[in-house]
Amino acid sequence: MATRRCLLRLLTRRLVPHSPQLLPTVPIAAQTLTSLSQPLAPRAAATASLRLLPSRSHFATRAPSGSEDDDDEEGDDEEHYEEEEGSGDEWGEGDDETPAAKPPSGKTEEEKLAEASEIGYKVVGPLGADEKPFKPYEPVFAVVQIGSHQFKVSNGDSIFTERLKFCDVNDKLILNRVLMLGSQAETIIGRPTLTDATVHAVVEEHALDAKVIIFKKKRRKNYRRTKGHRQELTKLRITNIEGIDKSFLQQESIDKSESAAVAA
Repeated sequence: MATRRCLLRLLTRRLVPHSPQLLPTVPIAAQTLTSLSQPLAPRAAATASLRLLPSRSHFATRAPSGSEDDDDEEGDDEEHYEEEEGSGDEWGEGDDETPAAKPPSGKTEEEKLAEASEIGYKVVGPLGADEKPFKPYEPVFAVVQIGSHQFKVSNGDSIFTERLKFCDVNDKLILNRVLMLGSQAETIIGRPTLTDATVHAVVEEHALDAKVIIFKKKRRKNYRRTKGHRQELTKLRITNIEGIDKSFLQQESIDKSESAAVAA
């Protein structure tokens, strides 16, 4: 019986179909005009005005507006901002000394000199327009080391080395890592280098070597890779070799002049 009563209550209260009430058709423009014409309730107007006003949560700790405390705080804030604008020490504006600008390579002159000396050369400066560094051939040779390569050079020879840093075309160089000096009269061998010997050179050009093809293959793996490489080079012209006695050259020139006079 209880179950029947429950079912009857459900059917009578919830399962009875609700008859929908048809609303009168009113245009949207008329609805908006009527809603605007009706005055807002006092509570709704207050909430709307509160929503329109900007949030003042960051002023919550201050006293109500119009008090003397507000005026004092505003004056303190203005003084504080004026002090910040006037003081340039914090941002470096008040300092007269400006920091030195770094070179484009990001290295100082001392670091450049140290790196060049490790390779085995020193940049003297650009070649002058009136300078004539090239001399006639002298029968003197030297063995110099530039980086990891060694070269046997004489006056007037040209050599190709790996690209040298911090030097441009027509710059004068001093190759200070000399391993050996030799001539017709004597030969000097360093242990491992000769401290008093130097070789002077001039940078003629910066060029690229011939292309080298690198081909890699793994059979039965469908793996093939082809790449090319052109090594950067610097061409140097040897102008002078110092650190060896060249008095025999003068004696040879005297002997040649005497033999020419006798023959005449």
